[in-house]
Amino acid sequence: MHTPIRATPLALAALALMAAAGAHAQQPAGNDEADVKALMAQLETLKANYAQEVRRLRELDMQVQAMQARLTGKTAPVAAAGAAPPPPLPAGTPAAPSGDGYASSAEEARQAKQESRRSVDDVKQQQAALFSRRFTLENSLTYARYDRKQLSLNGFLALDAIFLGNIAIENVESDTLTYNLAARWGVSPRLTLNLDVPYLARKTVFQKGGAGGSAAAIAQEETTGNGIGDVGVSANYKLFSEHGRWPETVLTVGATAPTGRAPYGLDWKVLERDDDDFIRFAVPEEQPTGNGVWQANVGLSAVKTADPAILFANIGYIHSFPRSFDDIDANPDTVNPGDVKLGGSYYFGAGVAFAFNERTSLSISFSDKLSARASTRYRNGQWLKVIGSDANAGTLNLGITYALNQNTTLVSLLGIGLTPDAPDFTLAFKVPYML
Repeated sequence: MHTPIRATPLALAALALMAAAGAHAQQPAGNDEADVKALMAQLETLKANYAQEVRRLRELDMQVQAMQARLTGKTAPVAAAGAAPPPPLPAGTPAAPSGDGYASSAEEARQAKQESRRSVDDVKQQQAALFSRRFTLENSLTYARYDRKQLSLNGFLALDAIFLGNIAIENVESDTLTYNLAARWGVSPRLTLNLDVPYLARKTVFQKGGAGGSAAAIAQEETTGNGIGDVGVSANYKLFSEHGRWPETVLTVGATAPTGRAPYGLDWKVLERDDDDFIRFAVPEEQPTGNGVWQANVGLSAVKTADPAILFANIGYIHSFPRSFDDIDANPDTVNPGDVKLGGSYYFGAGVAFAFNERTSLSISFSDKLSARASTRYRNGQWLKVIGSDANAGTLNLGITYALNQNTTLVSLLGIGLTPDAPDFTLAFKVPYML
């Protein structure tokens, strides 16, 4: 009984070479050396081609495993059941250099696959959530600049052309520096829990024309404030994984607690009064660090890869709950308790990111937030709309993401305000550390 011989491409090539060598055995001895060199060159060429095909098979095998893992909701490639391992490299075949586009081992192929998606993962981390990480700790620092001028007229028009009265120019310049510590916990391949704890430092400069009753005089006062902001908790749930034309879709629900200093009931500093003891110019002694009310939000975000571009979009709604305060009057001379209800806010945005390589990506996006008017109600009174409290804050965002190492990423964001209600610009740096 004969044992079958496995006929591999390399074995067939070797048999052919041996037959050719036997055929040339009858030739003169002077040609033997040249023939041996030619046969050895052909053998080395066949070895190299065979090794290249084996590496290609390994790479394709790892890609198939990664796609199967993503379709089943898993985060790490697992060997398919019953899959035959790729054939081994022939003995004496040198390993392929790292720059030839192929992996020389299954581990290197797995690592190459992971690095090729690093830019995509970094974009997903910023736009929705990255479910493949067990735990992420993110430190971020954001600077926002806000400058708004308005003209106040106190008088009347004579003959529809000549203004008689006081003209006052008001200017408010605000600088806010926010440090945010965020923790993201991947409970499962579809669920992530988040905690955001901000700390704010604010400086606001108030300028008011018409000081002392003179339009040429300008009064100025600076106030500051710092402290913990409003702490937020949220959860991300993956509704759909990316498949075909369907993007990865994530549902986000969250709540924000009024842990920061509320803007109601603050102590005021009176800088100027008129002859009738009416307050001309007053500013808060300390800047608030929160909005003072409980809020709940729900949103949807989608991410779609279209190599080398990554498309993303989001939409959501923020609801504010009414809350009572001991004083809701901005007049420093009076104390009026009551209730405050901020208007609901709708937000949406869309953009595109380009992955230049496995480490770097560039993003550009537009975001907008539409807020309805707030309402106040004095104790035992009726709800009244606050005129001018509605807002439309549109922003153009530019971002660069760079992977420092396997676990750490540097994210830089520049936001340019497009509407008067948006900050003039914001500059943010984030460093998420992923485990």
